[in-house]
Amino acid sequence: MATVRRFEDFEVWQKARELSKLVYEISEQGKFASDFSLKDQIRRSSGSIMDNIAEGAERSGNGEFMQFLGIAKGSAGEVRSQLYRALDLHYITREEFDELVGKVLGISKMIMSLIQYLKRSNLKGERFKTQNPETLSTNLKP
Repeated sequence: MATVRRFEDFEVWQKARELSKLVYEISEQGKFASDFSLKDQIRRSSGSIMDNIAEGAERSGNGEFMQFLGIAKGSAGEVRSQLYRALDLHYITREEFDELVGKVLGISKMIMSLIQYLKRSNLKGERFKTQNPETLSTNLKP
């Protein structure tokens, strides 16, 4: 049996971490760096994705975990909306926008897959155990 022992083991958390880093890097460039409000907001919402996955994983049961995953998915939508604003204001290029939105959409799909997995699972205390070691990573790919 494969066991996810820490939130850092979730591929979706790892991808959310990468996204947050990219958002921080891109928001330090050009006119984006001077728009303190949008820069702060997109940084907080991109960090919220990974933070809510982590917080939910540390909770005691699937219900709470799914609740926090839902919040993380909402934050992913918020990042996408903010990316549109950054594109419209010419803070980022179309290529940067497409790359980042693609990453956010992939993370949203992974979050939804994890929520669906947890809904089907009857495991409560040891909720991350699976019969097949590849189940979590395979089922959560975008």
